[in-house]
Amino acid sequence: MYYCSGNYEAFARPRKPKGVDNKTAWFVGSGLAALSGAAFLIRDGHMRGDRITILERLKIPGGALDGSHDLKRGFVIRGGREMEDHFECLWDLYRSIPSLEIEGASVLDEFYWLNKDDPNYSLQRVTVNQGQDANTDGLFTLNEAAQKEMISIFLASREEMQNKRIDEVFGTDFFISNFWLYWRTMFAFEEWHSALEMKLYLHRFVHHIGGLPDFSALKFTKYNQYESLVLPLCKWLLEEGVNFRYDVEVTDVDFDLKAGRKQATTIYWLEEGVAGRVSLGADDLVFMTIGSLTENSDKGDHHTPSKLDEGPAPAWDLWRRIAAKDAAFGRPEVFGGNIPATKWESATVTTLDARIPGYIRKIAKRDPFSGKVVTGGIVTAKDSSWLLSWTVNRQPHFKHQPSDQVVVWVYSLFVDEPGDYVNKPMQDCTGEEITQEWLYHLGAPVEDIPELAATAARTVPVMMPYVTSFFMPRQAGDRPNVVPTGAANFAFIGQFAESAERDCIFTTEYSVRTAMEAVYTLLNVERGVPEVFNSTYDIRKLLMAIGRLRDGKEVPILNPAVLGELMLNHFDTTKAGTAAR
Repeated sequence: MYYCSGNYEAFARPRKPKGVDNKTAWFVGSGLAALSGAAFLIRDGHMRGDRITILERLKIPGGALDGSHDLKRGFVIRGGREMEDHFECLWDLYRSIPSLEIEGASVLDEFYWLNKDDPNYSLQRVTVNQGQDANTDGLFTLNEAAQKEMISIFLASREEMQNKRIDEVFGTDFFISNFWLYWRTMFAFEEWHSALEMKLYLHRFVHHIGGLPDFSALKFTKYNQYESLVLPLCKWLLEEGVNFRYDVEVTDVDFDLKAGRKQATTIYWLEEGVAGRVSLGADDLVFMTIGSLTENSDKGDHHTPSKLDEGPAPAWDLWRRIAAKDAAFGRPEVFGGNIPATKWESATVTTLDARIPGYIRKIAKRDPFSGKVVTGGIVTAKDSSWLLSWTVNRQPHFKHQPSDQVVVWVYSLFVDEPGDYVNKPMQDCTGEEITQEWLYHLGAPVEDIPELAATAARTVPVMMPYVTSFFMPRQAGDRPNVVPTGAANFAFIGQFAESAERDCIFTTEYSVRTAMEAVYTLLNVERGVPEVFNSTYDIRKLLMAIGRLRDGKEVPILNPAVLGELMLNHFDTTKAGTAAR
């Protein structure tokens, strides 16, 4: 497997790998990584779909890419996906998946046209004082000390950032800046999270620094991620003959571990309480999704809080069993062993009449019923004790959503703190109480809030114990390589597998990238995996980012003539030194 860039490789069609007709493939989990891996096996590996089996513990595919309508609770989305134009592996996949909306178009075509016609940007990113504009004016407010810290971290080696927290490499000046407010609420970083991951994010998205304050860097799907991304991919896989088996909990995987060679030999599972297994040979490939950010998610309803489930976690327990067999299989406790540091809560609010949308319109400065971009990304209530943020995507957000309803996603980073209107932590609140707190920061009249929350909306809270687990401070070896050294027939995929490329997690791109690397390695596919966009090596992008971080203050750089003179003087000096020797 190798990395590439450019059209020469991008449009090449790999030939059929040797021996692929004799191989089978098993996927543990049906999240985006697994679905992508199955697609790459078929499209680029020329494997027949009926030789691929996906084992899923739940009743539906998609993993964290969810979007559902519960008849009792209401619409539910646990999270949203922020995407950009340089998700090279993601778009490489979806150029081949037919759209469910537009005949003759791919999912990529559909997405591209949508964002061309209706580009994303926010008209009000931050509020204070019950829905008033915070007047951040797109400024980062990083002083000289904070700027130097950012440059130091950008230039530091990965090894220097290992096992360090963000608050160990940044000082107070950085944490009071608008930059940190934008950054932490957009990506869900906390001060105790990984300085290494912060560094990787800076490198990965340096070309989008200027788009942080207004989200002009982002692009979104037409509907929720399940209907826009998961359903078309699953439909294509089913048409290709892929076997989906639901209600199957994989409990363990056995390996034959020899010096220089490792082979998966058995997959064990429970299916409707009955133990099952399959024996594996060298031609039986296994792709394992390890860990889970949405594991043990718990839904409440409008009158019931969600619960923090700290009990058995099957996805994490499976990784623990696998990791105990070989040091190369990672250290799951680094990520899944500290729920207080990895949890937060979201809520899906569905408005039921025209009363609440008026307050949304006031802040978004757009009509939420227009079918176009509304908030353009999250709106953060800067003075919220929960650090509450909320967003309204294009409506309808669900294909079968009533035309007079608006679906809103709300989340908070500080779920243990009492609210400003509701004097309770978010994690103890019912959907109705979360709606009250949101309406308070939306600017609804205080005297109207109880009635509006009770009759004008229906809200589903969701607690997620592991949602930022991959942000925990880490070092090399904590995550297993996608294909560990010596692995003959297995790979790890998803957010907790270590890609050899310089990518960052908590993105759809990372899930697809790990799957692509796994398939291309195990089948020796004769086509390159797209490398990460090289903006971190582009002096133009770097200078542009520095200028924005300085809030437009001029960056003093040498003009070409001066630079050329310095270079010539350097060569003259070198030449003279050589002659003297």
